[in-house]
Amino acid sequence: MEDSGRYNHIEDVLVNLHDGQWFGWSDVNNKIYANLVIHDDSKDKPTEKSLTDALAKQQSDFDAQEYARKRQAEYPPIGDQLDMIYKDMKNGTSTHADAVEVVKTKYPKG
Repeated sequence: MEDSGRYNHIEDVLVNLHDGQWFGWSDVNNKIYANLVIHDDSKDKPTEKSLTDALAKQQSDFDAQEYARKRQAEYPPIGDQLDMIYKDMKNGTSTHADAVEVVKTKYPKG
């Protein structure tokens, strides 16, 4: 898995299917489906298609949320936002809404 949280291998899918050390690789230097070994007899070996489909879905879902991750990084800190909201309510201004709109415009929802 990338540091960002995006899956980049079927191993990332496998790690999140069950707890514990339920699977491994017959060749740890060549982590391909053909080398997948199930250590826990109570677990079925997922199909290669189910793993590649799950990997593709996670990657697609992750990529679709890029705008949200970028927005989160650019929004003012929560304390500052609360202060803006308080002052807007007190003064009838729209400082908070304006600040949020700048970020939303910069990173539109896909």
